[in-house]
Amino acid sequence: MWGRHHDDVVGVIDVGSNTVRLVVARGRREVLSQKEMLRLGAEVERHGRISDGKLTQTALVVGRLAREARAAGVVALEILITSPGRQAENGEELVRRLAEAGDCHARVLTGVEEGELAFAGAVEAADPPARRRIAVIDVGGGSAQVVVGTRRDGPTWSRSIDIGSQRLTNRFFDCDPPGDAAMEQAAEEVDRYLAEFDPPLVRMAYAVGGSARAVRQLAGAQLDDCALGDVIELVTSTPSSELADRHGVDPERARTIAAGAVILAALQERLATPLKVVRAGLREGALIELGARRAAA
Repeated sequence: MWGRHHDDVVGVIDVGSNTVRLVVARGRREVLSQKEMLRLGAEVERHGRISDGKLTQTALVVGRLAREARAAGVVALEILITSPGRQAENGEELVRRLAEAGDCHARVLTGVEEGELAFAGAVEAADPPARRRIAVIDVGGGSAQVVVGTRRDGPTWSRSIDIGSQRLTNRFFDCDPPGDAAMEQAAEEVDRYLAEFDPPLVRMAYAVGGSARAVRQLAGAQLDDCALGDVIELVTSTPSSELADRHGVDPERARTIAAGAVILAALQERLATPLKVVRAGLREGALIELGARRAAA
């Protein structure tokens, strides 16, 4: 799938812990992009499952997005479900309801698959030197993925960490702003999840996903230990409404940005290289894969 291109109009509906997103593209050109913030991961974290009401709401959103994708001319459409499908007790019911609503194939991605698609999307957008070993980090709402490899050979090492910005927010950030004690507890929790995290040495690293994009608005495009430390200091004592008003952070993303910053800082420290934020990730990688499958059929 690395580097293969196509001219078909294809679409992906990405059902994550925070958002449901539709992206439709022809080759490298985006045709349509829409999102809804549904926070499925918050229900999974609190109750272990997705309520009937939230299932119905999600199915309605997916059905609408599927209709809009077909109106945009898609010849292939797929629904990809990330951590809510893996973590919810009723994940199979979520898959069934969304496949019916979208009238297309729906599947739950494993953590490794999620990370490798993010790697593909980031590599396509950033175009690093072919042999250079890079890492791609994708901090989602329910989990975080780290994949190491090269543009020439693809992924060679991957890990999925079962903690994300939404889950960490629900566990520790009852107050807004969170304050020092909650931030310290959150950092300790992330450290526990990373106790056996031992990635290979890399020469550069990319960060993708909503948490990375939100943190970039506070720190700039390159996230090193100093920049991330400054962000953590800021979000510890700044209400999310002020982050939105003064710094342009999406209000729906502002409430989980502190947790995202904690996770990104912990991963950046262990990779020992600055993170460069790249806009393309999971969905773009999925579009590459979908187009490649059609080209090979």
